Amino acid sequence: QVQLVEFGGGLVQPGESLNISCAASGTIDSIRTMGWYRQAPGKRDLVATITADGETNYANSVKGRFTISRDNAKNTVYLQMNSLKPEDTAVYFCRADVRAWHGPSGDYWGQGTQITVSS
Repeated sequence: QVQLVEFGGGLVQPGESLNISCAASGTIDSIRTMGWYRQAPGKRDLVATITADGETNYANSVKGRFTISRDNAKNTVYLQMNSLKPEDTAVYFCRADVRAWHGPSGDYWGQGTQITVSS
């Protein structure tokens, strides 16, 4: 099976920076797209995605402030968040589109990590 575990998160003040990461493990043959999503009360929204080739996509609300990256050898995706705003407060989830050598292939999600931006 495949598991995704997120690291980082917590309470920061407006204008500060934070880096979170997500490591995938298990019966992974390869990972196509990895991404970050966030959920405040309401629906889960895309934050950023990155393909195995490094092509990135960002939500308009985070362009220029957030940077997504990945280490394919470690099956890990990172999100560097700068100039954080109170409206960035949410639970952040990572997602990976996994090709598994055993068990089901498809989308896997992490458990989520809370980020609160408040003075």
